[in-house]
Amino acid sequence: MIDSEIGYIKVSRFSQTTYQEVKKAMSKLKEEGMQKLILDLQGNPGGYMDQAVDIADEFLVKGKKIVFTKSHEARYDEESFATERGDFEQGDLIVLVNESSASASEIVAGALQDNDRALIVGRRSYGKGLVQRPFRLNDGSEVRLTISRYYTPSGRSIQKPYNNLEEYDKDITERYKKGEFFSADSIHFNDSLKYETANGRSVYGGGGVMPDYFVPLDTTLGNSHYFNRLFASNILREYAFKYAAENKSRLSKMGYPDYLQYFEVTDAMLNQVVTMGVKNNIEAKPKDLAKNKRYFQVYLKAEIARNVWDNQSFYPIMNETNEILQQAIKLFDRIPELNRGTM
Repeated sequence: MIDSEIGYIKVSRFSQTTYQEVKKAMSKLKEEGMQKLILDLQGNPGGYMDQAVDIADEFLVKGKKIVFTKSHEARYDEESFATERGDFEQGDLIVLVNESSASASEIVAGALQDNDRALIVGRRSYGKGLVQRPFRLNDGSEVRLTISRYYTPSGRSIQKPYNNLEEYDKDITERYKKGEFFSADSIHFNDSLKYETANGRSVYGGGGVMPDYFVPLDTTLGNSHYFNRLFASNILREYAFKYAAENKSRLSKMGYPDYLQYFEVTDAMLNQVVTMGVKNNIEAKPKDLAKNKRYFQVYLKAEIARNVWDNQSFYPIMNETNEILQQAIKLFDRIPELNRGTM
């Protein structure tokens, strides 16, 4: 629970058990008083399509289209619709996406956007909407063949163009260079790819899901070469594991609520991380550390919490630097605009 009304669920991938995990999380949040929900799909690369469909179904009333596929062969064409079940069909809903949200994430975001069921907040999603099917060979190996494309309920293709393979591979880099991560005005849509949501709002195809509310990338958060080197070499997680092991009794006794509110990563702790880095041939970068000190502190605090308690204790802390989430919390009063089709 972010506050007394707003619940938060982070879905990092769509595995075989994701739907049941989300159902369990929603049930727990409703017991704690949840009236509004933020579903965080940032950085989610996708996974099983059926899990995405089942999760979208939880938010949509019976009969609403969720996704459909089109192929050169009609036998591979499929449509998915919402069924009678649905644990959160009425409450206010916001879905978070960014440039690393792909495939199954885009099925969920696209379905909820086209049905005007959720406010989509963040940055344009990746644009991965191809359906692959495995075919087993006699030697035990398998070939994965692309057989169709995913489309949102309004008819938008999720898949970004890939006529030029080199351009396709560099798409995310080019988005960054063109300023798409920093300004919605840098994104230009072709009118021939214009579609309408259930309430008549304009949405566009051409690859990925464009959010209803754009949040620019904050380059002051986590944009540290020094942090990235320490992270890649596992120094930060190793330090957090060691600190948690040595202080687990004290921190457990403190309790997570007090840890969340009062615990601070000190300069002495950061100096120990620097020393560990030097021992592993990572040169100290005091200016970089000073500039990005808050991000280092937040990450280490979150990672220590994960080692003392569990994975769920990581995100409430790490989300202090989640700029898309922080903006989304302020946007629930805009949800009525979805119903009027005026957003």
